[in-house]
Amino acid sequence: MIDSKNKPKTDLAGILNQYREFVKQELFPIDLEVVQGPFKSYLPQLNALREKAKKLGLFAPHLSEKEGCLGLSLLEFAHVSEILGQSPLGHYVFNCNAPDIGNMELLHLFGSDFQKEKFLKPLQKGEIRSCFAMTEPENAGSNPVNLSTVARREGDHYIINGHKWFTTAADGASFTIVMAVTNPEADSPYQKASMVIVPLDNPGYQLLRNIPIMGEAGEDYFSHAEVKFTDCKVPATHLIGEEGQGFVLAQERLGPGRIHHCMRWIGICERVFSMMCQRAVDRELSPGKSLAEKQTIQNWIAESRAEINASRLMVLDTIRKMEEQGAKAAKEEISTIKFFVADVLMKVIDRAIQVHGALGVTDDTLLSFWYRHERGARIYDGPDEVHKSSLARSILKNYQRK
Repeated sequence: MIDSKNKPKTDLAGILNQYREFVKQELFPIDLEVVQGPFKSYLPQLNALREKAKKLGLFAPHLSEKEGCLGLSLLEFAHVSEILGQSPLGHYVFNCNAPDIGNMELLHLFGSDFQKEKFLKPLQKGEIRSCFAMTEPENAGSNPVNLSTVARREGDHYIINGHKWFTTAADGASFTIVMAVTNPEADSPYQKASMVIVPLDNPGYQLLRNIPIMGEAGEDYFSHAEVKFTDCKVPATHLIGEEGQGFVLAQERLGPGRIHHCMRWIGICERVFSMMCQRAVDRELSPGKSLAEKQTIQNWIAESRAEINASRLMVLDTIRKMEEQGAKAAKEEISTIKFFVADVLMKVIDRAIQVHGALGVTDDTLLSFWYRHERGARIYDGPDEVHKSSLARSILKNYQRK
């Protein structure tokens, strides 16, 4: 678990260099072929890299030193996350990938001793994967209080019935954390739901399909599933926290989660930016005349550099406020970085595709993979429009009619 009270690492620069070296030497040479798939065929190779990361002491850097890891603060981990984001395999190989990292944080803070022993510890060790089931096809994800999935208490068990989708990495996961209504008569809609752990070998659980994302369904870690719970029976000991705390727990999970996403996006931007610049220099339009000499290309490069730098500084400033004053005090900043960095991400990828020309829309580079799978950045964890509206309303409260 990320501990914001940890003292800064005096050797952080050296640690970051270790991550850079590993990513460049071990992941860059293989990441394109792995994303081209099939992903499962590369699991033995990726598991070997995970073991290597463990031996180097770089595995799960967000976990505490007591748990045998680096114990980085949220700010320190942000720098690592940017480096890992430069490869689609980075966070997976180092066991700090979504949704696992969010589930680790949630269980670390609110899980019972039983839940930590059975689910958290093997997850931290990278022995299993997990997923998070919240979004429903029948209800708008932009208003998460509208949930149809129900977990009904019957004696010492919950009976879960519901339909979820975009349950990331459900294929191959060992358990999921389900957001379900347990208190339908609660006074506040924010007190109706709870979070319940469901092992995925449960006969009441069904993975209906891996959803095609712009034509690519993917598999295992690289997938988003549609799932169904039909009279899915789990012990009451699988409830996280107390009944009705679902949305409180979700906010605890989402604050750091948006930081993780933003720093990963910045890492993608850096890799894509490098690809764009190299292509501009290498591509000749005529003998001795490179694409880099065109003013439009130069503008794109300059704008991308400025926007990436601005994104990074904005996120790091948000982290500092979170660590000093808490996530609630940084609510506006968290909304701001979510839509701002997601927009920069898509702009930089789109420019890089344009610079690569026809090559950019093929699967011969990572650009098409990132364009397909990161377009959702402007939708998940709250659509950009919701964050902008929320931010504007918060700002306008400080103004009065004259």
